[in-house]
Amino acid sequence: MTAPAHSHLHPTAHASSEFASPDWPENPIVARAWRGRHLESVHRGAWVLADVTGAVVDGAGDWNHAVFARSSVKSLQALPLLETGAAQRFEFRDDELALTLASHHAEDIHVRRVRELLARLGLGPEHLQCGAQLPTDSAARRALTLAGEQGTRVHNNCSGKHTGFLALALHMGVDPKRYLEHDNAAQSLVRRTVEELSGVRPGELDVAIDGCSAPTFHLPLVRLATALARIANPHALAEPRRRACERLVRVAAEHPELIGGTRHSMCTDLLRASGGMLFPKLGAEAVYVLGVRERGLGLAVKIDDGNYRAMHPLVIELCERFGLLSRDSARALPEWRQGVLRNWAGLEVGRMEVVA
Repeated sequence: MTAPAHSHLHPTAHASSEFASPDWPENPIVARAWRGRHLESVHRGAWVLADVTGAVVDGAGDWNHAVFARSSVKSLQALPLLETGAAQRFEFRDDELALTLASHHAEDIHVRRVRELLARLGLGPEHLQCGAQLPTDSAARRALTLAGEQGTRVHNNCSGKHTGFLALALHMGVDPKRYLEHDNAAQSLVRRTVEELSGVRPGELDVAIDGCSAPTFHLPLVRLATALARIANPHALAEPRRRACERLVRVAAEHPELIGGTRHSMCTDLLRASGGMLFPKLGAEAVYVLGVRERGLGLAVKIDDGNYRAMHPLVIELCERFGLLSRDSARALPEWRQGVLRNWAGLEVGRMEVVA
């Protein structure tokens, strides 16, 4: 299925250098920011709702245009940890497995578990190649600063995923020093998993380096939606994949604060508000995905300019529009919905409006 006519797509140009074509589809405006009674900014983007077969239910913009998935596919990257038996070998508890799905805020509940996991693997923070980062959580960041300490690799929001990668590498006989190299046995398996779950066609998947130094995948937005639909509704998948998907979805529902944080995390809030019926995940540069349990659906969103202030209300609006979240549940998430914009003094200065 092709994108709707209103997206005014350009033909794809062929690259004449080492870089791919810089052309970007003229996606529709999906959100507008008003200041007073005047329009101040607009945000363009694309979104698509697909089912487990890859069929498009609805969408806007060019959902066939490839985007970098970034952290939105952490669940796909975690599947080999379960399927190979690595999680069983290293005795990953459910709460620890949840961390492999997380873009966590580096609160104590996150950092402590990552350290414990590394110790169980016979490794230490120095083996993480994700880079040092200050905690995303403001209270954790302030406590670290007051203690005269700096952010470490364990505080990196992807340290749980990297610990899972290290466990997979050890289990598969890959040198831990090489655990992020895209062509080793472990990362090759991760890539095949992404290909299989998303249903990409030959040549559709490309790989680059993520902010945490792990491989990140470039694939059509509709393939992301399809992958999340399948993870959240794995009934047609063969064992052990079906059982692995079910466990990942369950641990996220049971430990929502580990997926994001105790404060200011839309992933955590959506898990709680939906009672675990939604399986959501944020990606950098305003990518957002979620699988819908028992509905066979997956939603993928990308804001062209990478701005989260447009992504958050768009996701909530789409969840409410398609009945993925009840109206009362959506209204109980005022932090993420479209509405009033305030300045630092708390004065109402405008509003954010979703128009997708």
